[in-house]
Amino acid sequence: MKLGATLYIHNTLEAADLYQRAFGLTLGYNAPNPDGSYLHASLCRDGQEIFAISESRNDALVALLRRADIHTNRPIANLGLDLPTEAEVRHAFTMLAEEGTVTLPLQSLPWCPLAGEVVDKYGVYWYIHLNK
Repeated sequence: MKLGATLYIHNTLEAADLYQRAFGLTLGYNAPNPDGSYLHASLCRDGQEIFAISESRNDALVALLRRADIHTNRPIANLGLDLPTEAEVRHAFTMLAEEGTVTLPLQSLPWCPLAGEVVDKYGVYWYIHLNK
């Protein structure tokens, strides 16, 4: 069984580029909207879809998430990505934190040697951690 995730975000062309660079992903199957944004775009690693993105005009929700105190008003879910090296964790976290909001700086946790949380500029709440 695999849980699929689609991120409904604004500016999918820019987001696809950011996520590819942050996580070392490639663009898989994609279908454009008439304006050139993505109706659906799969982002893959080693031939497997990690998640997909789809264009949405959700600016008010993104602004709300980026202003919220995550410690008292956590979203219902986050996307957790386990990455194989410390360098990849640091790289991804740094890229997502640019224009985003760090909610938990990278640090060691009792169950993980390196992890952090960030709400990126698109309003996606990420938990990035080292797979060890």
